[in-house]
Amino acid sequence: MTPITPFKADLHIHTVLSPCGDLEMSPRAIVDTALHRGLDMIAITDHNTTRQVKTTQKIGRDEGLFVLGGVEITSQEEAHCLAYFETDDQLDEFQEFLDKHLPPIPNDEERFGYQLIVDENDEIVGEEPYHLLNAIDVDIDGLYDEVHRIGGLFIPAHINKGTTSLTSQLGFVPPDIRADALEINRFTTRDETLKKFAYLKRFNFITDSDAHFINNVGDVYNVVYMQHRTFAEFSAALRGEEGRSIDTVAFRQAPLPR
Repeated sequence: MTPITPFKADLHIHTVLSPCGDLEMSPRAIVDTALHRGLDMIAITDHNTTRQVKTTQKIGRDEGLFVLGGVEITSQEEAHCLAYFETDDQLDEFQEFLDKHLPPIPNDEERFGYQLIVDENDEIVGEEPYHLLNAIDVDIDGLYDEVHRIGGLFIPAHINKGTTSLTSQLGFVPPDIRADALEINRFTTRDETLKKFAYLKRFNFITDSDAHFINNVGDVYNVVYMQHRTFAEFSAALRGEEGRSIDTVAFRQAPLPR
């Protein structure tokens, strides 16, 4: 039997496609930096789009880094939520959903930043025309249903954050929230969170860099215990199945060596 192995994973990273992502956040730069800092696994989670995932995954496969396909969605409540998918078809289907529900408001590059799609050589091959930081017209429950219908994983993002989170938008984390895990940022821990919201102890937690700048990739990461770097194994770790788990000791790690 394949042994359970610890893998370092930063599961919330933005590319140059996010308007708030720095122009240095190309797929190749992200993969190179993640490997330099000892990460085994990352997730690409641009705002309301998946269109930079596949290029990053190809570079990751070539270089030995597992890249999970994801997205950071802004719900109707203006709360950020992470979704992760296993296959290209799932990513494409969810992209169609996002295109349908993102309001067609043109991006203001001078005010918000560029939304560039680049290839594996850092060449610009396209842009997202509509502003990606807007909320889509689907609430959190609807997002959970759609992500799960397609076969993905759904995780409300940085729930302790003072903006764009469940607590900032609703005032609390709903006791009946449906999710596969919850994300907290570097400024708290699971134990600190459970002091405020003891009813959330049924969830596993993740914590990530939410990197928008290349120097922040891997500053915060998880240790995921699983047999292989696959979507199925990651799903099992979120559920704590058969020895798989996510190590909360990894929360609030000091920055990795530059």
